[in-house]
Amino acid sequence: MVSFSHDAPTTPLRQRMQEDMVMRGLGSHTQQDYVRHVQRFAAFLGRAPYTATVEDIRHFQLHQHENGVGPATINSTVSAL
Repeated sequence: MVSFSHDAPTTPLRQRMQEDMVMRGLGSHTQQDYVRHVQRFAAFLGRAPYTATVEDIRHFQLHQHENGVGPATINSTVSAL
């Protein structure tokens, strides 16, 4: 059984993300990383991540690159999103 952090409220989107990660067989550390990636993306957007467009994701990738984030982390972020 996988346990999740209770730092954030469990919204329907977060619940779905958690279910999808379990279904994909992701380990607990990867799940934590993915949740953190989505939180950072939402902070960058200034709104809920489900409202994001493909262009928003691309802008976030550019933002990460411009701020020295490495390719592995950018790729992990894209997988999380």
